[in-house]
Amino acid sequence: MDSVDVLVVGSGPAGSTAARFAAEAGASVLMIERRSQVGVPVRCGEFMPGASEIKFMFPELEDYESLFAVPDGLRCLDIKGIKLVDPKDKVTLLDFDGYTTDRDRFDQYLAHEAVEAGAELQMNCAFDRIEGGVAKTSQGDIRYKVLVGADGPGSRVAQSLGLQRNQNLYPAVTAQVKGDFEPYTYMYFGDIAPGAYSWIIPKDGRANVGVGFSPKFSDGTSLSEYFDRFAEKRGFAEHSRLQGKYVPSEGPIPKTVEGNGMVVGDAAGQVISVNGGGIPLAMIAGRICGTVAASNIKSGSPLSDYETQWRRVMDKPLRTAAFNKRLADTFAFRSERSTELCMRILGQRRMGNLIRCRRLFP
Repeated sequence: MDSVDVLVVGSGPAGSTAARFAAEAGASVLMIERRSQVGVPVRCGEFMPGASEIKFMFPELEDYESLFAVPDGLRCLDIKGIKLVDPKDKVTLLDFDGYTTDRDRFDQYLAHEAVEAGAELQMNCAFDRIEGGVAKTSQGDIRYKVLVGADGPGSRVAQSLGLQRNQNLYPAVTAQVKGDFEPYTYMYFGDIAPGAYSWIIPKDGRANVGVGFSPKFSDGTSLSEYFDRFAEKRGFAEHSRLQGKYVPSEGPIPKTVEGNGMVVGDAAGQVISVNGGGIPLAMIAGRICGTVAASNIKSGSPLSDYETQWRRVMDKPLRTAAFNKRLADTFAFRSERSTELCMRILGQRRMGNLIRCRRLFP
């Protein structure tokens, strides 16, 4: 039976970052991934906020520049801002620094960093359950001292630990189209159906386009039909194959540590509810998670330090974003008219607060 200090389930940004920092701190680390290739298929808009924007959203975050330093080759296109579009195609421009990336290459870079730090990566290995303090996987049993679940919004690790899994997940699909696009991210609200949102995120000679919606507002229309409406309206006759995912929409789960296990990233609901952004949050929490895991191994410090530390940095902004999302569901997403009216009332400044996890009103 394999035995390891820290077992990380999932090789996305949360898992790879946790594995890297645990290994750098001297723990033996095994990261398992159920897929055959890290980062494939891509189910993401592939937008990364700039480091200054991340710091603004999470002012308690320390040493942020080194965490988000990536090779220039991973930056496909520098983004100048975000254009929010109401159902009548009225545009509100927000200055917002960031860049687009290729998530498969981005995730593979983070996984490589973890391996370079000393972590072992095992592909085609699916986590099933915990039994007697041992992880049961598709490639055999693994004994661990600390278990990290970075296995997405439907986390099997969270379920095995007895932690609450994410509720009210939003389905979303994305695809790529070819073309030259200006360096602005477009977000459309309510133009294809109440409660639905869509986006165009430009890259180099291509763009990610996608649609998501709140199930509570659905009239029975499928997500692919919503996408077809959006593609037809925006003139995207040809696109790559649709890739689907579920996005946590209600903020962090109540508890992210149980016994000798922790969950991180989407598995912990560490996602910005109003726009589905999760990459930088996964990396922030992953660094804390990996560092705490190694400290637990080396000195016996409690894993509850992870809960305390990540909530100090991210909990308030994420709960504010979740509250703002509930407000939008209650007042804005009932109809095209209500969406248009609410966006006009909010105006540029408050919509900027919405995107940046700030309170809408004093």
